[in-house]
Amino acid sequence: MNDTSTPFSRIGGAPAVRRLVKRFYELMDTLPEAYGIRKLHQADLSSAEEKLFMFLCGWLGGPQLYFEKFGHPRLRARHLPFPIASDEAEQWMLCMRQALLEAVDDEGLRASLDKSLTDLAFHMRNRNFPAGS
Repeated sequence: MNDTSTPFSRIGGAPAVRRLVKRFYELMDTLPEAYGIRKLHQADLSSAEEKLFMFLCGWLGGPQLYFEKFGHPRLRARHLPFPIASDEAEQWMLCMRQALLEAVDDEGLRASLDKSLTDLAFHMRNRNFPAGS
């Protein structure tokens, strides 16, 4: 019997998370609409890709790979050096939404992940957004 109690298992485990993250960074690297978020990354995306894979595995309820290697993610603190406003959050989600659409067949799971990841992306904003948003 397949364990479907976590988003990690529902998405298809590590191989599916790896495909999602790979597609996400392909989109970030090629979509002109993602230029703002892409320029905040290093030319070689492999390190960012590996870190997002490790983070998402744990965030989705799978193995805590990121925590085991780097400790607590402290996402907001780790992103403070990068100027992130609503435009960058929206560009990040543009890439993630398309990757989710291509990688996650379960519509309910995809909608849930979209909501949670949108909240997370907008939580990373550290400049130019109205108070209370």
